[in-house]
Amino acid sequence: MAASLFDSPLHAQLFPTGETGRLFSDTAAIRAMLLVEGALAQVQGAQGVIPELSAAAIHRAAMEVQIDPGALAEPTGQNGVSVPGLVAAFRAEMKAPEHAQYVHWGATSQDIIDTGLMLRLRQSLALAEADLRALIRTLGLQAAEHASTPMPARTYGQHATPTTWGAVLAGFGAPLMDALAELDDLRARSLWVSLSGAAGTGNALGPEAAKTRAALAKALGLTDPGRSWHTDRAPVLRIVDWQGRVIAALAHLGQTIMGLCATDVAEVALATAGASSTMPQKQNPVAASALVALGHHATGLQATLRAAAPHQHQRDAGAWFAEWLSLPQLALSLAAALAHGRALAEGVMPHPVQMHAHLEAHMGLIHAEALSFALARILPRPEAQQTTKVLCQEAMKQNVPLETLARRDYPDLPADLFDPAANLGEALADAQAFAARAAAL
Repeated sequence: MAASLFDSPLHAQLFPTGETGRLFSDTAAIRAMLLVEGALAQVQGAQGVIPELSAAAIHRAAMEVQIDPGALAEPTGQNGVSVPGLVAAFRAEMKAPEHAQYVHWGATSQDIIDTGLMLRLRQSLALAEADLRALIRTLGLQAAEHASTPMPARTYGQHATPTTWGAVLAGFGAPLMDALAELDDLRARSLWVSLSGAAGTGNALGPEAAKTRAALAKALGLTDPGRSWHTDRAPVLRIVDWQGRVIAALAHLGQTIMGLCATDVAEVALATAGASSTMPQKQNPVAASALVALGHHATGLQATLRAAAPHQHQRDAGAWFAEWLSLPQLALSLAAALAHGRALAEGVMPHPVQMHAHLEAHMGLIHAEALSFALARILPRPEAQQTTKVLCQEAMKQNVPLETLARRDYPDLPADLFDPAANLGEALADAQAFAARAAAL
């Protein structure tokens, strides 16, 4: 098995990362860091910190020079960071030492690495946003179509009260809709530029260090935090939290779909399912299973990132390295989860007949709550609940529908009391409201 299934040709379709996968390659990391070095030089040239001619040469070279990641392996292993080797290789490739000497002026490795990371995270969030919008629209269309399709709701894996398939779809989509609404604020509050120098003081950047940082932020389209954040991983953790919540919502979708397409439930079917190597009858919910696995994986990654957030003094390599090990995996987990979520939303097919059959099964006990509240109109609430429990036990013992026993003892109960359509509460409205919000995207 590959060290990372996200990089495995064998598992590329089980955990697909699409364009996001390319953002977390060595080549993409080097390209992002070179963009930062080029933008920094351009800003410093405009401010007169370095010669303008040299700034132009550096900026142009940063857009054109290609650096082999393998060539940086030895200095990265020796230095613990890739930037010293990258800067040396870049200066050599420029073949203009009179200009190359001004590369990386006053910055530190963490400035370049963290800012380059933010550029890649920005792109990964844009890709996630596109997938989220497509997924929500699909869920919205289906929620509108099945807003009034009744089915059993389940708590603790058991029948609870009636709901609708549209409301279940809305339940999948609502947290995704909330996450989508948070994105603009997340970008503004978390996609930060880093430019603070060796110990976060900006000493080598000159007397206008704060202006240089602000100008670099503007040049790169990032936010200027107005301070050093070398040891403050809050912006990273905010992005991590957002990614984790989206994955958790998608894992809920996968977990529920797995339960609903189980053989003894069969209330939904999947357009695409997996086969068994030995059991011809199997239709395995592979995408749903992958979502659950990604949810477990993301939980562990988030725990690692939170544990690594407290840094010692002004920089902590051990904590920082732990972030490198985990953050790309979380971004790729989100990309794979969104891909599977979209496939499931597009391919899940409800079985209304089976849903109706389950509403009628088990002696109609799914209507027990409605019965208890109907009895509470003529009995004290505790007595109504106890009476309903006794009737439920009698129904199961005698194999007689709950409605038959209830009307035997209380013939004046409402005519539609045991009709699922009369006991849906806000399910229909919730499905329609979500569908309307999704359609407005």
